[in-house]
Amino acid sequence: MALKGTTICGVKRDGLVAIAGDGQVTMGENTIFKSSARKVRRIYQDKVVVGFAGTVADAYALSDRFEEKLTQYGGNLERAAVELAQEWRSDKALRKLEAMLIAANKESLLIISGTGEVIEPDDGVCAIGSGGNFALAAARALLQNSDLSAHDIALKSLHIAASICVFTNDQIYVEDV
Repeated sequence: MALKGTTICGVKRDGLVAIAGDGQVTMGENTIFKSSARKVRRIYQDKVVVGFAGTVADAYALSDRFEEKLTQYGGNLERAAVELAQEWRSDKALRKLEAMLIAANKESLLIISGTGEVIEPDDGVCAIGSGGNFALAAARALLQNSDLSAHDIALKSLHIAASICVFTNDQIYVEDV
């Protein structure tokens, strides 16, 4: 039984970064299992925010592993992300984990995947999960055509995604860094 379905969106604007995530966990293709899951959280002495999409247990395992890497590399987000991606791709057990992360500190916003990618978006906007493309499009439009803060863009983008994607709901949590 696979639990899935989420949308995570990260926005960087004016020196602030916000990551927003919805609360829906879906079992199979047609059952909402939980509507208020928190998939955005603070780690590493509250200096880093991560949002995760994919299998819940896998995402928590990766988040914990990422925090270990941050501790190992003194909070260097980019180095910790690259080391996690390398380990994730090369370790037989980790390779089976089905999740993606968005991670941010005050300086950087990154997508980290199990296929070895560590991507810093050119425009300061990224999104993952079932409604990721909807949230990404909304966030880019709001970034280019409004003066909204990173927090408000991330929040509004998730609301737009929730109105389109059946695997995304409007129980949205936002963390700023």
